[in-house]
Amino acid sequence: MTPQARVQAAIEILDEVVTAARGNGAAADTIVARYFKTRRYAGSKDRRGVRDLVYRAIRTFGEPPATGRAAMIGLAKDDADISASFGASGHAPPAIGDSEIATEPALVPAWLRKRLPKWLDDAELAALLDRAPLDLRVNRLKSDVATVREAFREAEPIAGLADGLRLPHGTRVDDRAAYQDGLVEIQDAGSQLIVEACAAKPGETVVDLCAGAGGKTLALAAAMNGEGRLIACDAIRSRFAPLPDRAARAGATLEMRLLDMNREHEALGDLVGTVDLVLVDAPCSGTGTWRRNPESRWRITPAMIRTLANEQARLLDIAASLVKPGGRIVYAVCSLVEEEGPDRVDAFLSRHSGWSPDDAGSAGRPAGAGRVLSPAHDGCDGFFFAALKANDASA
Repeated sequence: MTPQARVQAAIEILDEVVTAARGNGAAADTIVARYFKTRRYAGSKDRRGVRDLVYRAIRTFGEPPATGRAAMIGLAKDDADISASFGASGHAPPAIGDSEIATEPALVPAWLRKRLPKWLDDAELAALLDRAPLDLRVNRLKSDVATVREAFREAEPIAGLADGLRLPHGTRVDDRAAYQDGLVEIQDAGSQLIVEACAAKPGETVVDLCAGAGGKTLALAAAMNGEGRLIACDAIRSRFAPLPDRAARAGATLEMRLLDMNREHEALGDLVGTVDLVLVDAPCSGTGTWRRNPESRWRITPAMIRTLANEQARLLDIAASLVKPGGRIVYAVCSLVEEEGPDRVDAFLSRHSGWSPDDAGSAGRPAGAGRVLSPAHDGCDGFFFAALKANDASA
């Protein structure tokens, strides 16, 4: 493919990405893969070049562009090579017309910026759109940091994490014996810090209420040293499906319960009032993970945040029913929207007089009754998390 043909291909893909974002369709990665599946003539360099253009546009524009062409014209304003591609030969996009409007760069949708905390300035927002590093968690059930560093000599320790290691961009992990044998798990430093805030202990009864594929569940298993009772729960079967194989590889013993949404108590009734710790890693808008999913800025809506906030509140109430006197909830969202973080915890405390904020450690910065992590400040994905303690039997 010529350089101008790559620009045209990026325009075509972006048209599909914009349509999918508006209709909650396929993710950008899926659309890119599907595009090249029918274009076998494109070599690896072409695919990489087109993908880079697509994601450059996604990262540059906070609002979804009107079209892929409008996005690429926006990039062309500050890139002579892209500008020169319009109207050239070799499957190039048509020349830019005098009346065509370019998409304007923005870090975040204008409506959403008003709902983000004031500390999230341009520098913080820009860091949210950088490329994410590749972090590992050493699995204490099978290994130790010294052994894993022999297998990953390029890894560097992550400050503040006893078992965290960071690898250079582009490092292959899944073909290493240490990964295949369960000595390490791929896990962002922020997720590791949240599990540390849980302070799960051997012998406890611990519930991961929204376990998904089980990254934090496996970290909890390691913190518990394989002793006690660990129950992983989720309401979406497909999200839950990888966990049995991951647990076997990690040497983790746990129970799994597939929940029926809005009927969770049917599957959790035997646990009511008996649990030492419930982790509620709740579904959220994902504003803290834009480094990995910049396209999600084009999908988020005010209605989505309202719906998620209601679900987060419901899950916290379920968690409260499970915890025994003196037990804890750790609530976490990979979101920096206050309605999903500090506001949800404040609302929970107003509904449950028998609960109070508990020590969540020193990672990150204070945010209401909890703490917040961000890429610029902490070098990890953005998270809000808070620890809550049941003070008495009336909780």
